[in-house]
Amino acid sequence: MKNQDKGRTAISRRSFMATTAGTAVLAGALGTPSRLLAASPIKVAGVYTVPVEQQWVSRIHKAAVTAQGRGDIEYTFSENVSNTDYPRVMREYAEQGYQMIVGEVFGAEQEAREVAADYPDIAFLMGSSFKPDPALGNFSVFDNYIQDASYLSGIIAGSKTKSGNIGMVGGFPIPEVNRLMNAFMAGAQEMNPDIKFQVSFIGSWFDPPKAKETAFAMIEKGADLLYAERFGVSDAAQERGILAIGNVIDTQAEYPKTVVASAIWHFEPTLDKAVENVKAGTFTAEDYGIYSFMKEGGCSLAPLGTFEGKVPQKAMALVAQRTGEIKSGAFTVKINDEDPKSS
Repeated sequence: MKNQDKGRTAISRRSFMATTAGTAVLAGALGTPSRLLAASPIKVAGVYTVPVEQQWVSRIHKAAVTAQGRGDIEYTFSENVSNTDYPRVMREYAEQGYQMIVGEVFGAEQEAREVAADYPDIAFLMGSSFKPDPALGNFSVFDNYIQDASYLSGIIAGSKTKSGNIGMVGGFPIPEVNRLMNAFMAGAQEMNPDIKFQVSFIGSWFDPPKAKETAFAMIEKGADLLYAERFGVSDAAQERGILAIGNVIDTQAEYPKTVVASAIWHFEPTLDKAVENVKAGTFTAEDYGIYSFMKEGGCSLAPLGTFEGKVPQKAMALVAQRTGEIKSGAFTVKINDEDPKSS
């Protein structure tokens, strides 16, 4: 997810689709194959705009390291790649014979697809806000659709707030952030429909000091629990002695008295399916977002750990009920990409 600037908004969806049409023509001229076949292990390169320690990218990196440990892939990566440099790094890996390139192109959508069109025999698996183009058969997309786990963490949050005032700090109000925040809010309001939310975005994917100061301001306005979509929020909660809910990774070990629960993203099902398809020669333009759903094993609620037995039983019973229903398909967490609002 995520580049360190707001460059990903440089092209509109309309202009992007227009330019993609040209790319599709180019792909057709190059003879994009419907099947990409590779022996095991396959060579995979990661291209990331942030450090691999950053929440979102860390989950991709972890899955790749795990796959390498099994012998399924040979893995290397580049981190802190700027949006303007991203296409060049992609091309370098393509020229070096890597069979799959994985990364996040939120700030370089058009350019990344143009690179993919030039290398039809290479599989590209990219974090993206846009859909795959069938004419560009080697470019698949994904995102962290962990709204199921976010919803469950909201239920816990709703049971733990005493003031009924929850602060939420995010990076940018974009679909992949909005849907998690909205799911969290829906879960919290299942426990208490009168809960109020303070929502703010810091305009950065990695600025812990700014996130911390934003959280402090929310605490001053009555928030007694914080949703930590960004690093820095849990630090504020810890310093002021209130609780926090984590996102994407589990940070309770660092904040044992602060982080009650976290919605965890597991990228393994997404990557494993892509690798399987490359090996089978069936990799084509698909949306791999579904492999982040809970029923696919793509997300989960972190263990309560230090808060075991400290969450009201009513909330835990609802979490257990909804978890079973989500996995069976009896209950669906709504995907709401609209900007969340303070209330």
